[in-house]
Amino acid sequence: MTEQSLTRNIYLHDVPLDEAIADWHTALGAAGLLAPLGKETIPLTEALGRVTAEPVWARISSPHYHAAAMDGFAVRSEDTRGATETSPLLLRLGEQALPVDTGDPLPAGMNAVVMIEQTQPVSQDGAEYIEILASSAPWTYVRPMGEDVVASELVIPANHRLRPQDLGAIAGSGHSVVSVYPRPRVAILPTGTELVTIGSELKPGDIIEYNSLMLGAQAEEAGCIVTRLPIVRDDYAAIRDAVAAALESHDLVAINAGSSAGSEDYTSAIVQELGELRVHGIAIRPGHPVVLGLARGKALVGIPGYPVSAAMTFDLLVKPLLYRWQGLELPEKPTVQATLTRKTLSPLGEDHFLRVTLGK
Repeated sequence: MTEQSLTRNIYLHDVPLDEAIADWHTALGAAGLLAPLGKETIPLTEALGRVTAEPVWARISSPHYHAAAMDGFAVRSEDTRGATETSPLLLRLGEQALPVDTGDPLPAGMNAVVMIEQTQPVSQDGAEYIEILASSAPWTYVRPMGEDVVASELVIPANHRLRPQDLGAIAGSGHSVVSVYPRPRVAILPTGTELVTIGSELKPGDIIEYNSLMLGAQAEEAGCIVTRLPIVRDDYAAIRDAVAAALESHDLVAINAGSSAGSEDYTSAIVQELGELRVHGIAIRPGHPVVLGLARGKALVGIPGYPVSAAMTFDLLVKPLLYRWQGLELPEKPTVQATLTRKTLSPLGEDHFLRVTLGK
């Protein structure tokens, strides 16, 4: 057994939540880890949900020509003057009226479209005409060039999560690719000799390992690429080596369990060995034994093993960083005013987060 495994960890600090976050962010900022993680250019077919790293400006107008907005006949507005239900006009096909479908370019010299439903075909003296019962103002049922987007116009700003309609707007303005922030790569490392994988045959003392599933889903929900690493037993060297390997190819590594003060809680010592330990212990409940640090130019966190603590501390501490890396503001949580049905007591000097069930 190593010397580290015989040493009982203690909290380096038990600091208020805001101070802990500020301390960690100061170190991350000094290492260039608070800004978005660069940029990459990807096809629009892969861009849904990604965040723009720079503004998108229209290369072309949309539409880039005057287009018919209805199926019918392109006409000159002045040729339709005076048409009424009691005094219809005839327009000669091929000269005064040209057939068009929705989206067709407006023929040269024409400046309006008459819907096909508002015309009647007429044959007279061996020629073909359409009969119209009302005049048409210039540009009736015509989509002028640039109606949706004008070339050089701003289409999508930077730091915008792309929606389906955004992809259409970008494509319609002449682009096939878009510059976006890379998706943060997050590794979740579950630790504990007592852990077993989902679906295992259980014996007394076994604990199903599902925190990595839950934490990984939280990271994926925030737009990240997640690697759920295999369970590592409570062995200092094994955990350290797994963390070191994960740091090579991920932007953030979350060690789950082992962050407390027990005889087999190695996370804080491993962070110290591999990099810089900034926080060990925050004045919050649940989630008190959190470890925050960085190593080898990457963010490194120790998340408590208790599932409620794990989910809450990840949401409270890690999720805001994942959003920053993608140029996004953290969405505000909805709030409601309610009446508690029983008294609650909070530890002195700590922020206490309670799960509640809302009734109405």
